[in-house]
Amino acid sequence: MSGETLNFPVRSQMQQSNTISGSTRLMVLSKQLHRLRADEGGAVSVMMGFLLIPLVGALGIGFEVSNWYMTARNMQNAADAAAIAAATNAGTNYDVEAKAVAANYGFINGTNNISVTASNTAVCPGGGNNCYSVTISGFMPLLLSQVVGYTGDATLNGAAAKQLSSSAVASNPNTPAQFCLLALGSPGIRSNGAPNANMACNVMSNTGSRCNGGNLGAPIGAAHGTNNGCGRTAYSNVAAVSDPYAGLASNIPADPCGSYPQKSSPLPASNQLSGSQSWSGNVIKCGDIQLTGNVTVNAPAGAVLVIENGQLDTNGYSITTANGSGLTVIFSGSNSGTYTHAPTGGGTLDITAPTSGPWSGVTIYQDPKLTAGVNISTAGSGPIWNITGLVYLPNATVTLSGAVNKSSNGQSCFALVVSSITVNGSGSILPNGGCVPAGLAMPTGTLPGRTTLVS
Repeated sequence: MSGETLNFPVRSQMQQSNTISGSTRLMVLSKQLHRLRADEGGAVSVMMGFLLIPLVGALGIGFEVSNWYMTARNMQNAADAAAIAAATNAGTNYDVEAKAVAANYGFINGTNNISVTASNTAVCPGGGNNCYSVTISGFMPLLLSQVVGYTGDATLNGAAAKQLSSSAVASNPNTPAQFCLLALGSPGIRSNGAPNANMACNVMSNTGSRCNGGNLGAPIGAAHGTNNGCGRTAYSNVAAVSDPYAGLASNIPADPCGSYPQKSSPLPASNQLSGSQSWSGNVIKCGDIQLTGNVTVNAPAGAVLVIENGQLDTNGYSITTANGSGLTVIFSGSNSGTYTHAPTGGGTLDITAPTSGPWSGVTIYQDPKLTAGVNISTAGSGPIWNITGLVYLPNATVTLSGAVNKSSNGQSCFALVVSSITVNGSGSILPNGGCVPAGLAMPTGTLPGRTTLVS
């Protein structure tokens, strides 16, 4: 047995080593594959690759939409301001003003494809078609928004574009205003160093007005031309007020005196007045009238005193309408000769106008055809004016030096219509509050109200 050799199948060390090494590689490979399967880093890159195009498009459209919004907002601000400017101007060049304001916002009509249009016949939201509108429109070229397929709604130079437009409507409501002083001609209303003047009512000039040293104390001073300092609230470029009383001249009775009634001294008894006078209808006097004492006029139904080619000389006395009576004094006649067609003297006019009939509310009336002998240099003081009603002097240059008060038996109502007037420091007009019961339709015009956006 000791000589026998036993042979067993035994692996070599190298074979065992190779077997172990192969198993290890399989295990490592398996782990690496497992880690690769669990790694998501590459997925993000792949996803970003797929999403890059829509993401760029979204950013592009977002940028452009924001740009459109900002441009449209600026357009709207410009349109609002331009519409307000047009309505405030309210003149024949309203559109020029609107375009100038839009240009201040960078929107110049006819430049960079910008259009600015203005209208003074826009429909107002509350009715009517007298509002002012402004529309601003333009085009924006498309940039990155085309990536997502947006093709715009217009073309610009043959390329796709986005049209932007903004509109605004403004109203400038005219406010009715009554005037106790109306100057129809030139130079209109003037005052020089008149800080004590007190117009307790509105004044209006159909030309210009200039008040140096004070504003007349008028609540409102208005002028068709330029108003320099007249009125606590001053307006310029206001629509002229038409003469509302010129047509009353058709009610003046025919002149029975002839063309040139002669003056005489002393005056005939019929032209000298004193005491109580009972009048009705038309009372016609040829030539000058002079008071020789205080006069009280009884005219319950109203009376019209027509003075042909003459003055009313109060001569230091007063002429008064009795309680319940009304009187209109008319100056008529010819422009020839040296006649004075006005009240004179150092007395007092204490007159109440009739409250009905063709001369309702009219106290003194100069015939509009008279252009000579009509001026008054001491209105309100020579004689004193205590008057309820209208004093109509359409071609007269007047200097108001005294305080105009209501008549003793009348309402607080006074209106003065002249060609032009100078107001001295003592000139004043009482507050007006009783013109409706006094039978007077006051001179009325329109003042520009506050311009507002309505759409």
